[in-house]
Amino acid sequence: MLEKPLAIYLYAINFKTMAKGYMYILECADGTYYTGSTKDIERRLLQHQAGEGANYTAKRLPVKLIYYEEFDRIDHAFYREKQVQGWSRKKKEALMNGKEELLSKLSKKIFYKS
Repeated sequence: MLEKPLAIYLYAINFKTMAKGYMYILECADGTYYTGSTKDIERRLLQHQAGEGANYTAKRLPVKLIYYEEFDRIDHAFYREKQVQGWSRKKKEALMNGKEELLSKLSKKIFYKS
């Protein structure tokens, strides 16, 4: 007889088999940033460098990995990718430079009276 409910065991098995993920930022040859997510960061970087990644990076080779975050689950990395993709260049640079105290300031839009 199981000591814990079957659902807990199934959750544990599913959690162990779920792939970890990465959110990453590349710097393209033209100085722009590309944000993506993947299960295998080394393979994905090689794909980008070979022009087989995204259309965006294929037109801006070479690319360089300048930042990444690791997650326990790929869906969390994908969520983070979508979050960071919406950020300004300055906000991404604050993240990459470890200046987390600037992130909330850089998310506020300033409206001027005409």
